[in-house]
Amino acid sequence: MQGLVKKSENVNLSLISYVSFTFIGYFIIGLSLSVLPIFINKSLGFSLVIAGLVISLQYVSTFFLRAYSGKIIDGKGPKPAVLFSMISFSLTGIFLIIAYYFKFSPWLSLTFLVITRLLTGCAEGMIGASPINWAIMAVGEKHTAKIISYNGVACYGALAIGASLGVTIEHEFSLYGIGILSIILGILGFLFAKTKDNKTNTNIKESQSFWKVLGKVAPFGVCLALGGLGFASISTFITLYYNYFHWNNGALCLSVFGGLFVAGRLVFNNVINNYGGIKVAIACLLVETIGLLIISFAINSQMALVGAGVTGLGFSLIFPALGVVAIKSVPSSNQGSALAGYGLFIDLSLGVAGPLIGGIADLYGMSYIFPFSAAMVFVGLGLAYLLKFKHK
Repeated sequence: MQGLVKKSENVNLSLISYVSFTFIGYFIIGLSLSVLPIFINKSLGFSLVIAGLVISLQYVSTFFLRAYSGKIIDGKGPKPAVLFSMISFSLTGIFLIIAYYFKFSPWLSLTFLVITRLLTGCAEGMIGASPINWAIMAVGEKHTAKIISYNGVACYGALAIGASLGVTIEHEFSLYGIGILSIILGILGFLFAKTKDNKTNTNIKESQSFWKVLGKVAPFGVCLALGGLGFASISTFITLYYNYFHWNNGALCLSVFGGLFVAGRLVFNNVINNYGGIKVAIACLLVETIGLLIISFAINSQMALVGAGVTGLGFSLIFPALGVVAIKSVPSSNQGSALAGYGLFIDLSLGVAGPLIGGIADLYGMSYIFPFSAAMVFVGLGLAYLLKFKHK
């Protein structure tokens, strides 16, 4: 019994050492997430539309780097992708410092910020699936669900901590402080990755093209994308929704959502192995739909807060639950491409959600955004139910 406990602890420590790269990467992303829009708008004098476009450039380069990262992971192992990512994160810090130095010339400063965002997207695209694949190769496929869950906690936890800390650092040390910290963390991540052994696939002959792999994981990815609209509607519009109804503390919804999201992944990380990915995804999409409906019919801020928490709990296991099944649908030599292709759909969901849900608000009114999001997640629930019969 003691041996089993020790073995479990060793597995946990090992996979944490790999998902730490995810934490470093998304912590760096989070550092500038809350301060750059304000800097572009207030300090450089550009409109909020320009600020939004510059920030969104990250997701463009992330989208295009996903396929390339999957090819590198499958062919050369995850270590080169992680090393490339850490170098890119350090470069974002350098260009952020340059952009701040040239703030007296708004267009020149904005140009360097564009480079910063593109590099950030490249780094995110390479780090996305790499630590997960590295951990799977190190501790075994039977721990896939736990690895993806831990990786998600590292990702969203790092974003939340980084965004909060970034505001403080910017206030005390300006963007120079964020740039310098990004450089240091990128270098530390690079040096740590260098100490770890690379893992490569042994069945290269079985490898399929990325587009063939993408076709196989697409049904799970579409289901994930629909579930992601609930998360996107809260993260993007909840403060505006609160303002519309003259409620206070809209930002608290984000904290409650995030807290229940992390709790769901930590407390229920074994249910995917026990009940299967599709069944867990169905349950989670149902819970997420209920949470969004609670917000839709909320008569006060407290009820909306409950809805945000239920939504976070529902969304928490959708990515790992469907991801486990998606990975099993391709040969082991294509796991890197499978995760990269699967991850494309959450990028697509978050990228489309802003203008899509914003358009609903413009056309029909703010009160319609959460019923719309609930309907889209419910469609995802229907798709997951169909996938259940296909994968019996």
